[in-house]
Parts: sequence; structure tokens; C-alpha cells
Amino acid sequence: MATRRKPSPTNSTLLTAGMPSGTVRPLTSSGRRSPFLPTRLEAQLLAIYPLTLLLGSIFSTLSPATRSAPYSVTLQSHPTEFAPSYFAQKKNVFNVYFVKVGWFWATVAFAVFVTFHPSFGSGASTRRVRALLRYGVVTTWWWIVTQWFFGPPLIDRGFRFTGGQCEMLKDPGARDEMSNTREYITAATCKAVGGTWKGGHDISGHVFLLILGSALLWFEFLPALTHVEELRDGRLITLPDGKVASVAVEKELVKVEGAATARGVKFALGVAAMMWWMLLMTAAYFHTWFEKFTGLLVAFAGLWTVYFLPRGVPQIRAWLGMPGV
Repeated sequence: MATRRKPSPTNSTLLTAGMPSGTVRPLTSSGRRSPFLPTRLEAQLLAIYPLTLLLGSIFSTLSPATRSAPYSVTLQSHPTEFAPSYFAQKKNVFNVYFVKVGWFWATVAFAVFVTFHPSFGSGASTRRVRALLRYGVVTTWWWIVTQWFFGPPLIDRGFRFTGGQCEMLKDPGARDEMSNTREYITAATCKAVGGTWKGGHDISGHVFLLILGSALLWFEFLPALTHVEELRDGRLITLPDGKVASVAVEKELVKVEGAATARGVKFALGVAAMMWWMLLMTAAYFHTWFEKFTGLLVAFAGLWTVYFLPRGVPQIRAWLGMPGV
């Protein structure tokens, strides 16, 4: 008697997942994992961030210079005259010209990579458009958290929700009258009128920005690097019919070559590496552990929404796609 074969996904089914059929592989034992979870390589990458925060905190605890230097909870740093290191000063050149405008550098690095890397093809290719959409969603999350969200950004809203407020310190005579004011509802406007933003939980904006910006770059160019190094990718996706399949970087991607392409990858790598170094400095000299931890969580929330949620939701993946496919 002939054995009945189980129906297999057709090419049309795979194409409706929003991907070329050549990128989808038959499900292997890795199918026990959820499409919403990172691969082993991605998990190792993401683990760098909490480990960096932990390493910086351990250093600040064990370093004699850091332990002996006064720390201001209001300033969220060591006062300048007692700073144990050049990197512990808020006005150090890397903080002023790199971290405080960190999203500008992340944007430039992303633009160079998307412009010059040959895997995106020429002109307004589908891959390039989807990469720009992913960047747009991540940038929107950065804007909502740190810049504006129908008024104050989420960081300032969270600060006020946990009891924080602006205390006017510039005029000592007016301090008693203004100590309970809540009309200066953002950190920026409070500082602009000479006040001090204090009293609540302040999510570390630096930690949030540095993790979000560097991980954006890593997730976008990691498929290109894994292709060059011939490493297995192993990402899983949910197809429109509910089945789970494995997807990887296409083998027919053009070979990385030429000075322009090298600049695209190397510049993005350089910006990501610099962001990691400043994350380590932030972990060592600025903010409390809990403030840094919440900055990590808020950044991870945005990254998961853009780079992991689409793997399990075909409707979202049809718009945002996945890096490298």
C-alpha cells in the first residue's frame, strides 16, 4: 500500500510570507524554538549589553578612585571637581559630540551601510525600502522615549509618575514657593529656567540610546557579516498557514568588495564599537544600577518589536521584512 505523504508548503505559500522562496528552509530540530526568540548568535550579541552594564558597575564598586569620589544623585554623576576620570565628566568631548547626538551618528552609519552595501541592490529595491521602514520604526521609538510623546517624552512622564518634579534652585528666595511646582514638566524646560530635575526614577537615556543605536546597526549588518564568515543563521519564521520554517541569508548575495562597500560596513562597525565603549563608561560613572537597568529594558522592548515580532507575525513581516532577506 502506498504511504500517504504529508503536504508540504508550496512555493506560492512561501512567497506569501513576503520572502523569496530560496531563503526558506525545511524545518529542522531548531523548530522547537519560538520564532519570537533570538538565535544563539543573536542571544550572544544581546548578552553583551547587560554584561557591559554589570562590568561597569563592578568597576565603579571596586575602583578606589570611583569609590572615594562623591556622587550626586541629583546630577546622576560625580561632580566635575571630584570626577575620578575624564570619562566621568559630563563635558568630556566624547559625551558632548558623540553620545548627546548619538542618534545622528547611528543614522549616518545606517545610511552609509544601506547606500553602499551591494545586498540592497540598486535604487529603491524592496530590501532597501524595508530597511528604511525598520529604521523609521526604531527612530520613532527613540523619539517617543526621549523627545516627544504628545507632550513630554516617556522618560519625563515616567519621572513625574514616580514622584519627580522640577525644583527651582537658581533663586534661593523663591525656592520655598517653587519647590512643589510641576509646571516645568520636562527635564529640558526645567534646566532652561535654572531648576533641578529631581525626586523620581530617571530611566537612563544614555543607556537607552547607546543600546538602541548600536543594536540597530548590529541587526542590520550582522546578516552580511555572517554571510561573509559562512556562519549559520537559523532564524525561524511563522508562515501564513501557521507553520514554522527556517530562514537564512540568501547565498546569491553579491560578494562584498570595493572600497565603497568596505566603508559601508567598517564605518557602521566603528560607530557601534564607539557606542559600546561609551555604554561601558556610562555604566561605570553615571546613573544608578536601576536607572541603567530600565534603560536596557526600554531599548530591548523597541528592538524586539522591530527585529523579532515580525518573525512570528507574517502581516508585520510583509511590511518590515527581515535584515538580509
